[in-house]
Amino acid sequence: MPLRTRAVPDTGAATYEEYVGARWTALYRTAYLLTTNHADAEDLAQAALVKTYLSWSKVAAAASPDAYVRRILTNEFLSSRRPLRVTREQLVDQPPEVGIGTPETHERLALWPHISALPPKQRAVIVLRYYEDLSEQQIADALGCSPGTVKSNASAALRSLRARIGTTEGASS
Repeated sequence: MPLRTRAVPDTGAATYEEYVGARWTALYRTAYLLTTNHADAEDLAQAALVKTYLSWSKVAAAASPDAYVRRILTNEFLSSRRPLRVTREQLVDQPPEVGIGTPETHERLALWPHISALPPKQRAVIVLRYYEDLSEQQIADALGCSPGTVKSNASAALRSLRARIGTTEGASS
């Protein structure tokens, strides 16, 4: 039996399908930036969308449905982290060839190993701040914490990144 969805009356909000169709790319991008893995990003985005579907009337009635769904996504990411996590990744001898990008692309790619090594909450703050361009208050809302906690996590993450990058640059010189 197919699932039926409905528009929320009197709000002018889109149906669930319309919302997902319009926002899937942005949701997937955020999920990928959080997980740093395509398969995990798809799983995370799907899990967030299931929760979104189950509370669609609340989401559609929210002042900012995107903020509501972003919070669901980040909460799902933070709660799903396991210390001994089995991944579906296969190790290979040679990395796949990638096309030549701009210098900015190369700089961002060089940062990913360092960003992915951050603790989940610090990584979420970095992704939401510097890749999604959210304010501290929007990040605090998404993570369910105070702006001060966002600032301290951002500070710790940036300090850690500077130390890692400084160590890497010092080792390659």
